[in-house]
Formats: sequence, C-alpha cells, structure tokens
Amino acid sequence: MSTDTGSTAAFTDPATLDHDALEEGTAFAPRFDDKGLVTAIAQDAGSGRVLMVAHMNAEALSLTIETGVVHYWSRSRGALWKKGETSGEVQELVSLATDCDQDVLLLKVNQTGRGAACHTGRVSCFYRELDETGALRDTGEARLFDPKAVYKA
Repeated sequence: MSTDTGSTAAFTDPATLDHDALEEGTAFAPRFDDKGLVTAIAQDAGSGRVLMVAHMNAEALSLTIETGVVHYWSRSRGALWKKGETSGEVQELVSLATDCDQDVLLLKVNQTGRGAACHTGRVSCFYRELDETGALRDTGEARLFDPKAVYKA
C-alpha cells in the first residue's frame, strides 16, 4: 500500500510492513510522526559536516525526490518551505538515506549560494557548543550573510 502525496512520488505505508521488512527490506516507508512529519538531517556531501536538522512532510519529501531541490515543512510557519527560496541558499540533493526504522532521513546535499545553511547566515546551525560550566559558547563561525538584510519583514 502506498501513500499518495499529491505528486508522483509515493511511499510504502510502514504499517503494512513487519519489523524485518521495515528495517532490512527495500521498501522506502518513512515513518511520519503523529503530526505527519519526519526528521531530516542535512549533511554537506563534500565535507560531511552536519548543516541543519529540520522536518519534512510527505509533500516536502516528494518534491525533494522529484526535483532534486530540498524542501522542508516549517513548523513555525506551518508551511512548505523550499530551502533557499528567500536567501538563495538552495540545497541540492545528492543522496537520501534513512535510519534503521525509517523515522529519520539523512540528506547529503550540495549547499549553494554563499554556502550558508543556517538562517543566521552561518554555514551550519551548529555554531555553539556546551562548555564545562554548562553554558553555550559561540564557536566563532563567521556569518556569510546578514540575516536582517536577507529576511526583511
């Protein structure tokens, strides 16, 4: 059984698969949560660096597979989001993998534009680290663009 996403890409319904088929089989059956979302990790295809973590609904996943341009679901805006549509920081899909039980996706991408995946203008959303006192410490990663200039209200 497949879930129609309103476009040409379809996924196997994970409820139709047994444990072995879900974890070892060849059926692509993303396990969307109760809000219809699956976690997506974007990783730079060249360096291997984790760029960001976001979420996809079935439509975003279908569009990503069909177009090769990464789309997400914005939980804060409640809307489909083509990565880079406003900023020019488009992510081109190189490969897509899923974890063992298909509830997390790993997207290897070519980050275009100025190379910033983060809305703060940095290459990665992971620009702060926990220090020995339990506080966040900025790693010093430079901004590649000014978000106030790019995301004008």
